[in-house]
Amino acid sequence: MSQFLTPIEIKNLYLRNRVAMVPMCLFCAGEDGIITDWHLVHYGARAIGQVGLIIQEATAVEKRGRLSPRDLGMWTDEQVEGQKKLVELIHSLGGKIAIQLGHGGRKSRPGPEEIIAPSAVPFSRDFPTPREMTPQDLERVLRAFQEAARRACLADYDAIEIHGAHGYLLHQFLSPHSNHRQDNYGGVLENRMRFPLEVIQAVKEAMPAEKLLMIRLSAVEYVEGGYSLPEIIETSRALIRAGVDILDISTGGGGTTSPRTYPGYQVPYAQKIREQLNIPVIACGLLTRPEMAEEWVASGRTALVGLGRVLLRDPHWVLKAAVEMGVSGIIPEIYQRAFPDEK
Repeated sequence: MSQFLTPIEIKNLYLRNRVAMVPMCLFCAGEDGIITDWHLVHYGARAIGQVGLIIQEATAVEKRGRLSPRDLGMWTDEQVEGQKKLVELIHSLGGKIAIQLGHGGRKSRPGPEEIIAPSAVPFSRDFPTPREMTPQDLERVLRAFQEAARRACLADYDAIEIHGAHGYLLHQFLSPHSNHRQDNYGGVLENRMRFPLEVIQAVKEAMPAEKLLMIRLSAVEYVEGGYSLPEIIETSRALIRAGVDILDISTGGGGTTSPRTYPGYQVPYAQKIREQLNIPVIACGLLTRPEMAEEWVASGRTALVGLGRVLLRDPHWVLKAAVEMGVSGIIPEIYQRAFPDEK
């Protein structure tokens, strides 16, 4: 019996298998940040394809925190109705869906709005210099995350993921590479993790106690002067104490240096974090073959396998994997004629 195609229950969230679709920006919303038909078809197809947990693309908590002018948003109540429609669609197809809430900070490209960051340090020469966040900015962004979480609960998402990776705002606070503050939010690790922890606590206050809370983290940065893996493990330990239930582990994004990539290149970091903290983790990194997913889960390296671009190429990857692994009962009845070799 395949391990990664078996159900799992984390907290009170039951998933039909261990496959998670990791967040991937589509950049196809309008200036209003509202769900479009493209989103409904895109995510609905992956639910039909039997993905266990769909994690929606980065959804901005502030208009000025968008990664592009065409990002999805959860910064106004008017955006809830469309997202609730998406959640209802995924549920009707037997799937589960999480929303990823984020803020771009110095990597934001929202249009005419100013951009803010922990420090007035641009991401690269191609990005404008952000304004260093004031105490008023910190409070405003904190409440934006909290209000976005409240709206996500109104839309009935099964889980909420906070984006703390890939060089975006919360990652910027964690990293000494981008955080040069001289106050209680900069300097030593305890100070650098302060604002991400405050965000988690504020989000928890807006959520029912039983709802799952996740955070995406970059385990390593690939930049000189960045944080270390032991520091991110210590940060993760504090985030778990604050109420995080799952760690979604990625790498990089804090600078312009790209790592050497190969199938499974991020899995060792997820494994080390899981071993140290004994918490469910999602591991990702160029997974393409069912045998890879099986090894990751069966060996205990990860609780869930994160699939990205392979699911863009093929929304029925899970169905084909089930046939290849000899697992029955997964193909939807309507599609069974297309999979005559199902055992």
